[in-house]
Amino acid sequence: MGIIRVNDIRLFTNHGCLDEEGKIGSEYRVDVEVKADLRKSAQTDALIDTVDYVHLNKIVKEEMAIRSKLLEHVAQRILDRIFREIQLVDEAEVSVAKINPPIGGNVAEVVIVLSDTRKK
Repeated sequence: MGIIRVNDIRLFTNHGCLDEEGKIGSEYRVDVEVKADLRKSAQTDALIDTVDYVHLNKIVKEEMAIRSKLLEHVAQRILDRIFREIQLVDEAEVSVAKINPPIGGNVAEVVIVLSDTRKK
């Protein structure tokens, strides 16, 4: 089993329960980790035999562009697409951080983390 991580994907989008969050938006950080059998790609040196991290980044960017009230919701959509579109992935973890959340205090970020395994 191998691990591929795409860390610190930075985006500006408009998730949140408050109307103001939908209008003015916020900064977000997303980290993705997937586990897959990478033995074949380690031998063949072929992109087709591995998990393309460009594809992972594309999924994150597209799903983060769709407004959700809850970070859990967007993280689950990211997980669902990873398993649907990238058959090599056996396990995945997604963390979504809202930078400087509007929660009435000096808070650097709030982070949710979801993980799942492929249903056989």
